[in-house]
Amino acid sequence: MLADKLTRKQEIHQTAARMFNEMGFNAVSMRDLAAELDIKASSLYNHISSKDEILTDIILNIGRQFTDGMLAIVNTNDDVIAKLEQLISLHVRIVVKNPDAIGCLNNDWKHLEPASRATLIKMRNDYEELFRKIIKKGIAESKIVDLNPEVILFSLLSTLRSMNIWYSKKGSDDVVVLTQQVKSILLEGVKAK
Repeated sequence: MLADKLTRKQEIHQTAARMFNEMGFNAVSMRDLAAELDIKASSLYNHISSKDEILTDIILNIGRQFTDGMLAIVNTNDDVIAKLEQLISLHVRIVVKNPDAIGCLNNDWKHLEPASRATLIKMRNDYEELFRKIIKKGIAESKIVDLNPEVILFSLLSTLRSMNIWYSKKGSDDVVVLTQQVKSILLEGVKAK
C-alpha cells in the first residue's frame, strides 16, 4: 500500500512539474492538477498537503541531486579537468531525466516558502562555491586558462542551467553524444593550452 502512495505521489510531482514548467506555478491550481491526473481535487490531499508542498518537494529534490553529485565529485582524487567533465555530465544527466523539474527550479524557486527558499539558496551557494574552488584550483595548476574565475563559473553555469530549455524543444535521443558535445564545447574554452 505504501508503494502505491509513493508511486501516485511521484506521478503527482511529475505532472505538476510539467504543468508548472509550461504554465508557471501561479497559473496552476489544484483543480487543474487533479483534472490533468484524472482524479478529484480532494483526492490529491490524500498524497500531498498543498501545491506549495509539491513545489518544495520538486525543487529541493533536484537541488539535492546536484548537491549530492557535486559532493561525490569533489571527494574524488581526480584532476580538475576530470571533475569539470563529471560536473557537466551530472548536469546533462539531471536535465535529461528531469527537464520539467529543472524548469521549476529555474523559474519557480521564488515561490517557495521562506524556509524552503533559504534552504535552496544555501544549497545553491554551497554548490557554486565548490564549483568555484575547482575552477580556482585549475587556474592555480595551469590546467584552466588564467581568466576571472567568476566569469568562467558564470559562463559554465549559465549554459548548464538553461540547457533544459533547449533539451525540452530539441533534445537528443543519444545522451552519450549530447554529453560529449557539451563537454567539448564548454571545456575547450577553459582548458589551458
